[in-house]
Amino acid sequence: MDEKFQEIYEEFLKRKEKLLEGGGAEKIEKQHKLGKLSARERIDILLDKGSFVETDLFVKHRSTNFGLDKKTFPYDGVITGVGTINGKKVAVYSQDFTVQGGSLGEMHAKKIMKIQDMAMKYGIPLIGINDSGGARIQEGVDSLYGYGGIFYRNTLASGVIPQITIIAGPCAGGAVYSPAITDFIIMVDKTSQMFITGPQVIKAVTGEDVDKNQLGGAMAHNAKSGVAHFVANSDEEAMDITKKLLSYIPSNNLETPEDFEFDNNFDISDKIYDIVSPNPKKGYDVRDILDLVLDKDSFFEVHKYFAQNIVVGFGRIGGKSVGIIANQPKFLAGALDINSADKAARFIRFCDAFNIPIITFVDTPGFLPGVNQEHGGIIRHGAKLLYAYSEATVPKLTIILRKAYGGAYIAMSSQHIGADFVFAWPTAEIAVMGSEGAANIIFRKEIQKSETPEKTRLEKIEEYKKEFANPYVAAGRGYIEDVIDPKDTRKVLIQTLFMAESKAEPRPNKKHGNIPL
Repeated sequence: MDEKFQEIYEEFLKRKEKLLEGGGAEKIEKQHKLGKLSARERIDILLDKGSFVETDLFVKHRSTNFGLDKKTFPYDGVITGVGTINGKKVAVYSQDFTVQGGSLGEMHAKKIMKIQDMAMKYGIPLIGINDSGGARIQEGVDSLYGYGGIFYRNTLASGVIPQITIIAGPCAGGAVYSPAITDFIIMVDKTSQMFITGPQVIKAVTGEDVDKNQLGGAMAHNAKSGVAHFVANSDEEAMDITKKLLSYIPSNNLETPEDFEFDNNFDISDKIYDIVSPNPKKGYDVRDILDLVLDKDSFFEVHKYFAQNIVVGFGRIGGKSVGIIANQPKFLAGALDINSADKAARFIRFCDAFNIPIITFVDTPGFLPGVNQEHGGIIRHGAKLLYAYSEATVPKLTIILRKAYGGAYIAMSSQHIGADFVFAWPTAEIAVMGSEGAANIIFRKEIQKSETPEKTRLEKIEEYKKEFANPYVAAGRGYIEDVIDPKDTRKVLIQTLFMAESKAEPRPNKKHGNIPL
């Protein structure tokens, strides 16, 4: 090797080695003691071995304020690049808390914006791993410029490429809005938090005393606010959730999800007859039905702890990826409320954006009554669900299991708002309202005049049930395609999904609709 080149080469190695140390061994060890991996370790676990191509390793900040000109921050505190996950191309950034607390300054933000632009250009998913103390205050308005640029690109990419955020440490102030715009948020329990204002500010302003995990920890956002979609017990589990999630979704909005092999001889067990009781007041876990109908072990629940009166998630039927929406009679009798409407509507819109067919399982008595719901805007929020289903142009298949009353029947992917195929089990009750409520209204005078009001009331309830609370009236009008044997559910879904795959349903030319937010 030429002597001069040897000198240049050694200088190159020295510079690179120094940068790859990040904040140094001591700070990395501190991360480990907190139960956190380093920024590079996270990327190593997430991506296929040897697939990561780093970008902008040598980027440096250029601020001279408050003595920053005398400080160097390796790769300006964020690692960016491209690689593969199970062979699927992805773009990724990982904030490094060991470098100036992972704070976001001008060049840090420019690196993230560059990788966002690359993801859009190549039509590949973007995965962000957030672990940052927030804006680099010393860089002032340049930090704000950075956040704005990231938010803008998140918004332009929405519905074009999947965007997944892993919150693996603090994420506070304006930084929370980038994850909020992305499609899915995975939070690591105990070590990650998201909040606009921290506990100290809240204490000073409102007097409320709360710690950072109660305020913005993984379970707070998975179960209460609905901001996050998954909770992981470790960084490693967060990466596993990301990998699994990617297996159900395409790389961009011009592609369809990958097909998987499935058991063609898979018959539904007779257990399916024992799950749904003809008694509309008796609850059950709708996931028991999903486990029997979908390809074995394929259901992957999203938003598991939030608005538990509705279940959403991905699954496979005949090897094909589908989005599942299902009322959950185990909670609130499966009634729709503000949070469940929001939860389902957003998931429907994701599936529609990325060419994932939607299968809906219906068992709901209606929208949840109450002053809190009305004043909280159940009309506006319920309209989101109607809007999302009506707007979606992917194949939409619906199975009515039991209760399908009033506006909730319409809202849960009925034929009237664009479902392609609607089927009902014999236990289905498709009506304006439940038998008791309807009989009390329709036969009010007869019941009042009767010498035995309670007996008459019960008789009228049964009369209404036989006349209306069944699937045959709707079938007679052509509002559902068929009443099916529960055991045929899987076969019917596979057959109709195959037929609907070639669906082409144009919409009026417009800039965009005005969803009732």
